[in-house]
Amino acid sequence: MAKAHEIEYEIQGEEMQFVEILLDPGETVVSEAGSMMFMGPGIQMETRFGTAEGGGLMDKLFSAGKRILTGESLFLTTFTHRGSGKGKAAFAAPYPGKIIPLDLRALGPMLCQKDSYLCSALGVNVSIAFTKRFGAGLFGGEGFILQRLEGDGLAFVHAGGTILSMDLAPGEVLRVDTGCLVAFQPTVAYDIQFVGSVKSALFGGEGLFFAQMTGPGRVYLQSLPFSRLAGRIFAAAPQRGGRREEGSLLGGLGGILDGDNH
Repeated sequence: MAKAHEIEYEIQGEEMQFVEILLDPGETVVSEAGSMMFMGPGIQMETRFGTAEGGGLMDKLFSAGKRILTGESLFLTTFTHRGSGKGKAAFAAPYPGKIIPLDLRALGPMLCQKDSYLCSALGVNVSIAFTKRFGAGLFGGEGFILQRLEGDGLAFVHAGGTILSMDLAPGEVLRVDTGCLVAFQPTVAYDIQFVGSVKSALFGGEGLFFAQMTGPGRVYLQSLPFSRLAGRIFAAAPQRGGRREEGSLLGGLGGILDGDNH
C-alpha cells in the first residue's frame, strides 16, 4: 500500500464541528461526497469512482458494487493542492457531535460505523467490512455493515453527542448499545447478545440486543446515535398535518386560529 500523505489539521467548533485540513503542494485529502464545507484557492476537486486505491477497472467496479449494496455513494471526492504555500479545505460534521481523528499509523486498521467516515489523507484505504458472526449481522443494527480504514495516515470519523474512548484489556468485556458503537480495532471481538429476558426486551426501552466487545483493543463510543436523535425528532413532529402541542395551553387556541377546528 502506498504511503499516505502527511496532512496537517485543526478541528474547529464545539457541538457542530468541522475539520480544517492544511495541504502542502501536491498533497490530497479524500472525503465522502457532500461533506466539503469550503476550500481555498489552488485546491482542485475531482470525483473518484469507488474506493479502490489504484488498481484496474475491475477493482474499481468491485469496490463501487460493494458501496451500492451497503447504501453508500458510488463516488469519493479528492481535494488536491495545486498551488504554492499552504492550501486549505474544510469538511463539516452532518449533525451535532464530535469529529474523531484516527492516526492509523499508531492505531493500525480501524472498523467503524459505515456512516461515520468523514475524510482521510490520500493513501488511506476505505473499504466495506461485514461482521463475521451471523448473529451480529442479523441483529446488529448500525453495526451490521462496517467500514474498514487502513493505511499509515490520518482519517477522521464523526459521532453524535459526547465521545468516550476506552482501551479494553485482554479478555475485558464491555456491553454496548449497538447504536452507540462508533469505531474499534479489529483485535476487539465483536458479537451481538440478547438482552437476557423477555420483560427487559419488551419494556426496558433499550432494544432487544446489545453489542458485546471483548478486548484487547480500543473502542470509541458515542452518547447520541443519530438513529436515537432521529427517533425523537420524528416522535415530536406533527402527524398528518396535525399539531404536537397537546402539552401547551395555547395548543387548542392555535388550532382554532389556524382553522384546524371547524
